Amino acid sequence: MSLDHSQAPFLDAVAAYHREDRYGFTPPGHRLGRGADPRARYILGATTYRADLLAASGVDDRSSSHGYLSAAEELMADAVGSGQAFFSTAGSSLSVKAAMLAVAGDRGELLIGRDAHKSIVAGLVFTGVEPRWVDVRYDDKLHLAHPPSPGQLEEAWQRHPDAAGALIVSPTPYGTCADIEGLAEVCHRRGKPLIVDEAWGAHLPFHEDLPTWAMDAGADICVVSVHKMGAGFEQGSVLHSQGDLVDPVHLAACADLLMTTSPNTMVYAALDAWRRQMVEHGHELLAAALGVARETRAAIRGIPGLHVVQDELVAVEAGHDLDELQVLIDVSGLDINGYQAADWLREHRRIDMGLSDHRRILATMSMADDAGTAHRLLDGLRALTAAPGLPRARHVDLPPPGQFDIEPVVSPREAFFGRTENVPVDQAAGRVCAEQITPYPPGIPALIPGERISEEILDYLRTGLAAGMVLPDPADKKLETVRVTIEG
Repeated sequence: MSLDHSQAPFLDAVAAYHREDRYGFTPPGHRLGRGADPRARYILGATTYRADLLAASGVDDRSSSHGYLSAAEELMADAVGSGQAFFSTAGSSLSVKAAMLAVAGDRGELLIGRDAHKSIVAGLVFTGVEPRWVDVRYDDKLHLAHPPSPGQLEEAWQRHPDAAGALIVSPTPYGTCADIEGLAEVCHRRGKPLIVDEAWGAHLPFHEDLPTWAMDAGADICVVSVHKMGAGFEQGSVLHSQGDLVDPVHLAACADLLMTTSPNTMVYAALDAWRRQMVEHGHELLAAALGVARETRAAIRGIPGLHVVQDELVAVEAGHDLDELQVLIDVSGLDINGYQAADWLREHRRIDMGLSDHRRILATMSMADDAGTAHRLLDGLRALTAAPGLPRARHVDLPPPGQFDIEPVVSPREAFFGRTENVPVDQAAGRVCAEQITPYPPGIPALIPGERISEEILDYLRTGLAAGMVLPDPADKKLETVRVTIEG
């Protein structure tokens, strides 16, 4: 029986709560905004507080007998063709940890692409899962990583045949995508599941000109952040699964272990509303967005000093596919780096870029963008190229690709929770790292707890920091010291 996608059961339940003039002597304590600071209510909006409701004993009754959430999740799964869908109000960071627990919990082994996001490394610390790193395709001209190839995953399986499954990131923060069909085939020949951290790919099922969605390519679990490329609120994520290699009941239980018991109903309602919007209008909205992105790329190519990075991202031994909504711009022709460019655009044109690195900035286009927003970006970029007095970019010592291919000395969990000390950075080489150190964005750790620290990685981080790189997670944000394990 086909489902009625004109409905949005959770969103409609919020509307019914107000229509029926309900009032709860329950959390949240602001009581529909009545108790909120008027200054906050003015800035955030009275309707925001009115939509912030308790899920059970509020939007639904105390036993959730109406099943608004489960109905919304069923519709989401049906919309994209997955077997099951679970809503998360703590982002894909929660969802990917739940997937890791379900597949390789109780200290199992998991094959993981070395370009994993910091949330995956946090999952290793939390779960005790032992990482078995899969080499990525590293472009030593562009100095960025693409997802592993099926051949690289096959080699990793041969080295670690007892791993419980594999986890890869696709799309990457730069928009490049893996050959998920090939990766899934490698895993399935062994009867093992493939998890795809597809945080940047929530929109992929809804237009044929976008890269193939992980579920359509044979993945067993995929995690999407609707707040990134969809129209959900921040922290809105969906955990999808299919097939019989992962028990859906156990997966749901693992998600429940991590989920808050006080979920934000606005996040749930926005996920529900976005699914309906995409079923009804997604194709046309994404077609328009792709057109805007293509026109924007063409216009940027005409701006002296800027280079649109596109063809290089899908060349031989690069990404398998590319999300064209991610517009990557090399600014090194201006003798500045991406950090400087992003800071200048924010200060002088009030434009925030999605990503910046030692030579590039990234504009993430979405179905909300049009000719007007594209013009604002282009106007800002033209002003950047004509800006007087920009200091020359400071050199970043980029490590050779092999410096990231390090097998752990101890597990991330053991290093993180073991005996540690802080040592001066010039004494850290050769020691075992006890913390994450992650250039952000894109959020791919350069150092992971349990790995032996190399001088080359330290040089990269120190020169990057001096050039404008942001390192949000080490204990010492200035990187004058590094937290390491006490060995012996």
